[in-house]
Amino acid sequence: MDLDMNVNAPHSMGTTIIGVTYNGGVVLGADSRTSTGMYVANRASDKITQLTDNVYVCRSGSAADSQIVSDYVRYFLHQHTIQLGQPATVKVAANLIRLLSYNNKNMLQTGLIVGGWDKYEGGKIYGIPLGGTLVEQPFAIGDMHQLVVKAVSLAIARDGASGGVVRTVVINSDGVTRNFYPGDKLQLWHDELEPQNSLLDILNAPSPEPMNI
Repeated sequence: MDLDMNVNAPHSMGTTIIGVTYNGGVVLGADSRTSTGMYVANRASDKITQLTDNVYVCRSGSAADSQIVSDYVRYFLHQHTIQLGQPATVKVAANLIRLLSYNNKNMLQTGLIVGGWDKYEGGKIYGIPLGGTLVEQPFAIGDMHQLVVKAVSLAIARDGASGGVVRTVVINSDGVTRNFYPGDKLQLWHDELEPQNSLLDILNAPSPEPMNI
């Protein structure tokens, strides 16, 4: 076996995040696996971060970069709310992230999805990929919540950089609802193996009866 590995090679920073709108609000979803190359550093991380009472952000890419951007934007939005005396809109939050991402595009390795609800425009989703572009992402068909859970669980089944559990956030005029779906409760896809609670469950399983010859 060839164990000669290039430690200076760029790390894979794959993840799965999704945001969709529906008539009345938005649904955000994400997996929970944080990896460094082939090593899973955290299998239950929370990639959906609160910015205000009505706005959340899904984080991908470098965990450190996405966390510092979220922290700065949360601080700026708090000051914005104090000065205006009312909550910031989803568009304001998305534009703050776009500004930070664009001004630091040569140093940041993160892509984010901003979603939320405000009284002016209702539910809105904005994507801010690498480089600081702002793209509004309208999307609406059927049952949005089940669509998000299904999409993330499919990504977990097919993508080695996605895994763990599925977290979703539903934001509408009634407030915010967070949901949690353990990995062993997700639907199995294609040739996936049934989940096992422990390796001991397999080792302690009764051996098959020997054949009589």
